[in-house]
This record gives sequence, structure tokens and C-alpha cells, in this order.
Amino acid sequence: MSGVDARQLWLRFEPYHDVTYFTPESRAATDALGCKGGWMGYFGMRAAPLGAASPELVTAVFYNFAPRMVSRALPDAWSVASPAAYLQVRLEGVDLALRRLLGDVSTPEIVEAAALAREAALAVDVAGRPLAAANRALPWPAAPHLALWHACTILREARGDGHVAALVAHGVGPCQALALYAREHSLDPAYMRAARGWTVEEWSLADVPGDLAAVERATDAAAAGPWEALGASGTSRFIELMTPLALRIASANEAMRINPMALDPVRELAVPGWNT
Repeated sequence: MSGVDARQLWLRFEPYHDVTYFTPESRAATDALGCKGGWMGYFGMRAAPLGAASPELVTAVFYNFAPRMVSRALPDAWSVASPAAYLQVRLEGVDLALRRLLGDVSTPEIVEAAALAREAALAVDVAGRPLAAANRALPWPAAPHLALWHACTILREARGDGHVAALVAHGVGPCQALALYAREHSLDPAYMRAARGWTVEEWSLADVPGDLAAVERATDAAAAGPWEALGASGTSRFIELMTPLALRIASANEAMRINPMALDPVRELAVPGWNT
């Protein structure tokens, strides 16, 4: 299948994945576990598929966080709870969040979307994609709304892994990538620095030219494989099924519309006549 628009697909599965971190249910779950702040919960939950990973490994794999920010959460997070415990609470938080945001989580549409997403996720080439590989190695949840979330997480981390590879190949460093992205999307540099832990001095040194457009093209190209495997009909149906879910989730959670990715599905999908 030619002409896959990987960005349009990302706009639809990213919000469903993002309930992992940016909901009150997620924060409550990690607080109850004993985490000291939201970022410890974030790093613990996102890194947990890798096992008790070191801050150095997580900094390398996550790419755009300042090392000092990661080391404030890791390895201390592993003394709070095991990676298995983080995996359990992240699934519990996702379950509660999706039930609140979507209401009925057993609709035929969610069941169908879960089947399509699983097919796409299983088609991901995980070679060189550590976060995608680690998440895909986890057991699949039985409930359709959680199986859909698991598939979206694999697809999201696969795209992220491919993005990191593109940044490295084009010589764009972690802080530089953020500075370029902030400039291109008119994002507040102070917000972006704080969100990823960089200092003003580090930001000023990294705010140099780089070919971000080429990186984005390479990222999209590397993310097309699962949808090529799913085929035109399956991919179109996935887009149709996921669009109202992405809009409902994003419209109900302001934290998902103000983020370092400048991702606002409500604005970018712009479906005429859609309402919550």
C-alpha cells in the first residue's frame, strides 16, 4: 500500500496511549504506589517494560530528557516498587481513565479497533526499537479497550524509537531537537526546557540550525510499515474508528492538549460536526 500518512495515524493512536500518564487516575495510581511526584511515576511506568533500567539507559532510550531529570527519578523508582508493580498500576490507571473518558468500553467499535490495532502492532519491525520490543513482549490484556491501549502503546513507542533513530542519523541532539521543535511550532522555550529538564545555557548552546523537516519525513517513513501490512482497507477503517475516540479523550483532558509535542487532536483532526 502506497501513500500511508503515518502522521495522521499517529494523531489517532497517540491520545489513546497518552492516558497512561496524563490523567488523574494515572497519577493516583503511582502516588498510591509510593512515588515521589508525577515524574517518578512517569519514568517508572514508561521504563518498566525494560526492567529495572539504569538512568543512563533510560536517558539514552527516551532521548530528549536531560540526564539530571532522569536521575532524579531513577534508580530510586525501583526502590519504591518493582517494574512489575509499575506495569500493574499503569494498566489499572489506564483502565479507570478509559472507563471515565469513554463510558462504555465494550462497544463493537472498540472491539474492532482493538483487532485492527493488534494486527498492526504485531507487524511492527522491532529491530532497533527497544521500547516497542519491550512493550510487545508483555502479555496482551484480555479486555478489548485495554488490548487497544496496548497496541497503541506498541505503535507509539515504535514511532518514537524510529524518531530517535532519525534524529541520530541527521545529527540532531536531544536538546537541539526540542529547541528546533519549539521554534518551528512557536512553543514557549521556558515551558519546553522545564518539561525536559534542560538549563537556559544548555538550551542556548543547542538552539542551532538542523534539518528537522528531514527528520520528520524519515520518522513518518519508518512508521509506515505496520499500516502497509494492515492494508488500505484496514488502515482506513482504523482511522474511522479511532477518530472519535481520540477526539473524545483529548477534549475531556486539557493536559493532553498542552504538551511538548504540540499535539492537539481536537484542533488537528478538525472533524466537521463532531461533538462530545
